[in-house]
Amino acid sequence: MPERKFSLKQNWVNLTFMHWEVDPDILRMHVPDDLEIELFEGKAYVGVIPFRMEKVRPRNLPSVSFISNFPEFNIRTYVRKNGKGGVFFLTLDAMSRVTCLYAPFAYGLPYKYAKGFVNAVNGIYSWSSKRISGEIRLEGESEPKGHLLKAKKGSLEEFLFERYCLYVSKNGITYRAYTCHEPWEFQDAEANIRYNSLTEHYKLGIQNTLEPDLIHFSKGVEVMTWGIESTVEK
Repeated sequence: MPERKFSLKQNWVNLTFMHWEVDPDILRMHVPDDLEIELFEGKAYVGVIPFRMEKVRPRNLPSVSFISNFPEFNIRTYVRKNGKGGVFFLTLDAMSRVTCLYAPFAYGLPYKYAKGFVNAVNGIYSWSSKRISGEIRLEGESEPKGHLLKAKKGSLEEFLFERYCLYVSKNGITYRAYTCHEPWEFQDAEANIRYNSLTEHYKLGIQNTLEPDLIHFSKGVEVMTWGIESTVEK
């Protein structure tokens, strides 16, 4: 992690991780040229993740309920630069006007406002998101199965989960921002996706956006994040 102090604290809560294998050549159109698309055993992946952001607040300040807590629905893929693996977001749809204004300005993150929810009832997690313009939408539910797991060294789950920085493109320049949290604990899961024009919108060549290749669930992690920094090596 950087030696400087972190910028924000937040909790990522009740996450459903749905992954599809994608053609790296198609994915390349969405990723800056100076980022390497990382492959696992020759395969590229995108993840679609509905969850809740909770207690988002600047360092040393309290959270404010109507600002700090909201559902988010992101699409991400896996990249590397200068030997550091991380994630790159195609979109982050969220029901927070403050975040959708601040995060693109401060971080270059492609947030878009959408109305939605992530709810839990009797072990079933339902989620729904719809952008206020157009028909870009994600809706379904998930159910975790089996025991809590941690990613084994060298596994696909380690490749997908254990990422501690993100990359953004801001004003044509690629930046990195670090995130710090405990290793993920997760479960295998099942999902029933009813609508997924969110993923279809990005034309990733996925044949069936209603049937992920991999599904996991995590109760979440507490996170510290740092502001963006240059990826140019000194």
